[in-house]
Amino acid sequence: MQTDSVVKEKPVAKNVAPPPAQPASATPKPDAPDLRPTANIKYDLPAGLVVFLVALPLCLGIALASNAPLFSGVIAGIVGGLVVPFISGSPLSVSGPAAGLAAIVSMGIAQVGGFPQFLAAVLLGGVIQILLGAFRLGAVAYFIPSSVIKGMLTAIGLLLIFKQLPHAIGYDVDNFASVKFKAADGNTFSVLLDSVKTMEWGAFLISAVSLVILAGWEHTPLKKISFLPSALVAVVVGSLINEGLVSSGSALALGSTHLVDLPPMDGVGGFVAQLQMPQWSAFTNPQVWVMGLTLGIVASLETLLSIEAVDKLDPFHRKSPLNRELLAQGAANATSGLIGGLPITAVIVRSSANVNAGARTQASAIFHGVFLFLAVVFAGSLLVHIPLACLASILLMTGYKLAKPAMFRAMFQLGWGQFIPFMATIVAIVFTDLLRGIGVGLVVGLAFVIRANIRDAFTVKKHGSSYLILLRKDVFFYNKAVLIQALERIPSGASVIVDGGSTEFIDMDIYEAVLAFKAGAAARNINVELRLRAPGVMAPAAH
Repeated sequence: MQTDSVVKEKPVAKNVAPPPAQPASATPKPDAPDLRPTANIKYDLPAGLVVFLVALPLCLGIALASNAPLFSGVIAGIVGGLVVPFISGSPLSVSGPAAGLAAIVSMGIAQVGGFPQFLAAVLLGGVIQILLGAFRLGAVAYFIPSSVIKGMLTAIGLLLIFKQLPHAIGYDVDNFASVKFKAADGNTFSVLLDSVKTMEWGAFLISAVSLVILAGWEHTPLKKISFLPSALVAVVVGSLINEGLVSSGSALALGSTHLVDLPPMDGVGGFVAQLQMPQWSAFTNPQVWVMGLTLGIVASLETLLSIEAVDKLDPFHRKSPLNRELLAQGAANATSGLIGGLPITAVIVRSSANVNAGARTQASAIFHGVFLFLAVVFAGSLLVHIPLACLASILLMTGYKLAKPAMFRAMFQLGWGQFIPFMATIVAIVFTDLLRGIGVGLVVGLAFVIRANIRDAFTVKKHGSSYLILLRKDVFFYNKAVLIQALERIPSGASVIVDGGSTEFIDMDIYEAVLAFKAGAAARNINVELRLRAPGVMAPAAH
């Protein structure tokens, strides 16, 4: 279209060289954060300390739930902190033993004949993960809908609240690391109800003080001290309160069953003595190979789901390389199997605590691994004074941040197609476990995708006695029933054009249904014109 306006061009200076092109790796803008590990120690060190405090009882609890030696959980946590971050490209995820694998580990130890034989399966699982990464199969995580990932995060938050409330008030019957609906003495909600009836008021006092510190820290000038995380203050204060109650002989004092439980350790020599290698003869057992394959696949799926979820929590919106993550997890599992540790995955609970603690780079995960090692080797006598109620308070805050009411409102506003898979994932995870819940969410999400495609696969336009049936981009077999119903509603004596010119793919079932309609149209005095390609043939690429 022409216009009457005239644009005057500025004269171009002659003999002036153009400015040199800036390389892609040029200095970032002044307002862009420097995300190198060396520049963020003031954030990552305290975050690593917080994750360590959360990870220590989880490592022990998962080993207990797996019917494995307690020390194997600690080894897995150390390997997750000191191997994975050096290979992984995920800036905020934290790896270690996963509660979701506890049932598989417990069953596997029994099936293969003992823990040394099971270590061979862990080693095999790591090798399988390395192969999955080498063949670039990490992209499977991209097929998980966003509604399911958000549902998983919210469900984990709710589980942390439901599961940790009993520990926060001193009812330590269920395993501290449990994230399954079934509990040692009932289920999630029965344990919660029982805990209220038998509350330990000393634990309630300690957890209440800890929650006040955690919630109020951001509203005090102390938040500016980046090397002093609120979680550490809460743990120190809570431990001192209990020590004061013990010293005074108060009935509120918590006994050893309500404190962190560590296996005895005598320096580095004691640590090394606890390490054990797999039984090499176990590789001749076919069940070991089956268990190794199971661990490799299930651990990979849990890792990929966790990585996708943690990326959504990253305040800097970075994207983790999934194939590289599989390589990192494989190397860690192979190492863990070689020295006596449990299987390892990226873990959403520790990773969420890491994000909430203000971590910025992989250095926080490394620090958490270093703290785990130093603690079990040199500080075991101090750690056994930490009340579980303190640590439960940290996880309660993490759970609240994952499952805020605002998330439910935001998903509801996106429509039923997002909200229902989101809610289905939450309900399924809370009442079963992580992997089953994800499966339910995927099925429900897929049902909504199919429903949307059925509804939008074609349009029917009427002009007098003429009908235009316009097929959309792709038409599959599940659109057949709705299309046949639309064709049967066309009255006798009409003229029909079935136009598939804009489609990229037409399923054979659709093609046959249209041909059948045309074959019977003459008997109803209907004139049919078809504008279709052969079935299953892709549309030619536009040039």
